[in-house]
Amino acid sequence: MYRNQILSRIEETAIMAIVRVETEERAIEIAEGCLAGGVDCLEISYTLPNAGEIISFLTKRYGDRLLIGAGTVLDSETARLAILAGAKFIIAPNYQESVCRLANRYQIPYMPGCTSVTEMLTAMEAGAAMVKAFPISNFYGSNLVSTFKTPTPYMPIMSSGGVTVENISEWLATGVECMGVGSLLTKGSTQDIAKNAVALRQAVIDFRQAN
Repeated sequence: MYRNQILSRIEETAIMAIVRVETEERAIEIAEGCLAGGVDCLEISYTLPNAGEIISFLTKRYGDRLLIGAGTVLDSETARLAILAGAKFIIAPNYQESVCRLANRYQIPYMPGCTSVTEMLTAMEAGAAMVKAFPISNFYGSNLVSTFKTPTPYMPIMSSGGVTVENISEWLATGVECMGVGSLLTKGSTQDIAKNAVALRQAVIDFRQAN
């Protein structure tokens, strides 16, 4: 799968589950719930030491049905291990040039966390595929995307946190390319996760049909 195909799929789904999971069994429950609800993009966070094993396990089990990437990737060593495990994209809470260079070498989309226009443009100029508004999404809400896109409407932005079933239409109205969602898509039973995933994806579909 090429870089442009990966990005197209992320933007088409528009929702990404941010997953921190300790066991393969729980990873399956989350994956099944997300898939049942139409969310096929999962970020597996390297805040847990078994992230590489989970990425490899889910990739082998679901193949192209799921688009699995690595999150909280702070250095190029971790990025390379994640790619070898099967990660199709790399996400970080910060911008790191060495990670950006490595991701570009293997044509893997890199989405670093940025808090200012200066950081975002630096990352984009270096080859980042998308910028992650982190940790400011939770603090400022959807208005921050509109603020960033006013001077740089061509810059693809992923939010991280702050999205709910009730306010997702507000986020979509800002032109955000992808929304990272945590507890709604990782807590509770498979059925709970599927219910939330359906609601979020339907909101995306409804918004696009109306606009």
